[in-house]
Amino acid sequence: MNIPGDLLYTKEHEWVRVSGDVAEIGITDYAQGELGDVVFVELPETGKVVKPMGPFGTIEAVKAVSELFSPVGGTVTAINALIESDAGVVNRDPYGDGWMIKVKMSNPADLNGLLKPDQYKQLLEG
Repeated sequence: MNIPGDLLYTKEHEWVRVSGDVAEIGITDYAQGELGDVVFVELPETGKVVKPMGPFGTIEAVKAVSELFSPVGGTVTAINALIESDAGVVNRDPYGDGWMIKVKMSNPADLNGLLKPDQYKQLLEG
């Protein structure tokens, strides 16, 4: 299972890559594997304000539809347009081209409640 060491994670299987005050967000390799083939992802519009662990969209796979949760609060500054034309990129490259949204964080302290890679690995092995 792929758990990059430079990311933070949620118990709901989202990941966060931080650059300054911007958080890039997606779902983990584990999550995409559990969902199966992703066929559609509904993402918010830029400018939407999200709350920590509040829903920001949905992901639809052959097996199920699930809500997506933002690990941090702030304003959505970018969405991954590639996902709209090719939702399968979430399965192929969840930590790269399969990112979902970028959020300008309103409170960087939101990151303090997230899991470090070793903690996320322990959660999965639980």
